[in-house]
Amino acid sequence: MAPAVPLALLALLARGLGLGLALPSCDYPTHLWCSSREITVACQAESHCANISRPTAAPVQLSLYYESLCPACRSFLVQQLFTTWLLLPSGVLNITLVPYGNAQEEKVSGKWQFQCQHGSEECLGNMLQACLMHEAQDFTTYFPVIFCMESGTSATKNLKACLQVYAPDLDAGRITACVQGDLGANLMHLNAQLTDALDPPHEYVPWVVINGKHTDELQEQAQSSLLRLVCQLYQGDKPEACKDTAGSKPRAVCRR
Repeated sequence: MAPAVPLALLALLARGLGLGLALPSCDYPTHLWCSSREITVACQAESHCANISRPTAAPVQLSLYYESLCPACRSFLVQQLFTTWLLLPSGVLNITLVPYGNAQEEKVSGKWQFQCQHGSEECLGNMLQACLMHEAQDFTTYFPVIFCMESGTSATKNLKACLQVYAPDLDAGRITACVQGDLGANLMHLNAQLTDALDPPHEYVPWVVINGKHTDELQEQAQSSLLRLVCQLYQGDKPEACKDTAGSKPRAVCRR
């Protein structure tokens, strides 16, 4: 195998021999050719820059509209969504969570009030998770906590325990203050607006939107085997988890 020739030496040889290898469209010094993908491409030096990765495929975008106490929502989030997220490497699936579902809102004395399909306890669970997301910001921090809340016997009484296990740096007191103050109501109002803006309007929860679209077929595939659906839709190199995506589960929903 021929020894590798440094880029700088290649450039000098090209200039000296008039081979045109100095890449006339490249105005960057040779020591910068591998500093960014843009420069690498401009200087046609991809084969010499092992540290510059090729563009990756766009992640599959999934938005879940759900309720904290809806049995079908809890099942989908715990058994399908969280498992799929764990199995796939970063950059394959982006998830947005919108806890509100079949709730209703009204403004009373200048403050938003909510009625939820499964009662006041569900409204509390929705708001706890909305405040958790606002406080944590990072999806990888708050999603395991929400998984823990939804997989336990109570989606509202185990916040502190779930935080201790999955996000000990988060302050449960700040989340509680959010729920009890105006911030929690405003966050829920935002979720109400996002839910009401769905096109087509949601008829049940969990309501799954994939890459900005909701169809009966996508919903059925997502609830049957979300991992298989994401693997089919992802346009990049298929990750290891996509090699065995057999099996499906019956569909369940909470209708309005």
